[in-house]
Amino acid sequence: MSVSVKPLGDRVIVEPVAAELKTAGGIIIPDAAKEKPLKGKIVAVGPGKKDEPMTVSVGDEVLYGQYGGTEIKLDGKAYLIMREADIYGILA
Repeated sequence: MSVSVKPLGDRVIVEPVAAELKTAGGIIIPDAAKEKPLKGKIVAVGPGKKDEPMTVSVGDEVLYGQYGGTEIKLDGKAYLIMREADIYGILA
């Protein structure tokens, strides 16, 4: 998935994964009780800072904080733009 925006500096654009619709036991979660997803897939990466190259790349699945990033809409889809430091880790 490519987006029409190139992030600057140490910023990345993340596509959040869809929120869970059911619990492991099969109970349907209502919209009001759904939690904001805390993982997503990187779709664009900035060039990094002068002395700090980026450690994530496009396609990586990452974990981030509940309040990390700023929500943006591109081509009708919701994405998050955040600094690389807001990412907690890369899922293996």
